Amino acid sequence: MNFYNALIKSSLFYGSETWRLTENNKRRAEATEMDALRRSSRISRKEKIRNVTIRQQIGLEETIIKEIEQNQLIWYGHVQRMAEGRLPKIALKWMPKQKKARGRPKKNWMEGTRMAMKERNLNEGQWEDRNKWSLGVGQCRKMF
Repeated sequence: MNFYNALIKSSLFYGSETWRLTENNKRRAEATEMDALRRSSRISRKEKIRNVTIRQQIGLEETIIKEIEQNQLIWYGHVQRMAEGRLPKIALKWMPKQKKARGRPKKNWMEGTRMAMKERNLNEGQWEDRNKWSLGVGQCRKMF
């Protein structure tokens, strides 16, 4: 498990705070995670063991997508608490001024963050209180 946390999760999570989580990206991240879990536990796809069973054997409850969403919400709260003149906050609020393409607009990062906030019953402005925000996001210290 320490091998998984130290090597696999850290390399999968690199930059995940700013990813736009589309269904395709979610599927790819889960597939990459399961490939790493199968390889580390030396279980082949030919053995036809379900992913849920492998997760239970290893002791993982949450999928990598939930953890990525959690990291995004932590980063979102961090940026929202910044002063107005800081570059990350300016970049978060920036909207490009160009002609919109035809059809439905693509799902952006902010929509994904709002959906994750809605799932966790978090509201705009709650990021001001760090303790409430971290509890709402699901971030808690792990006891070893």
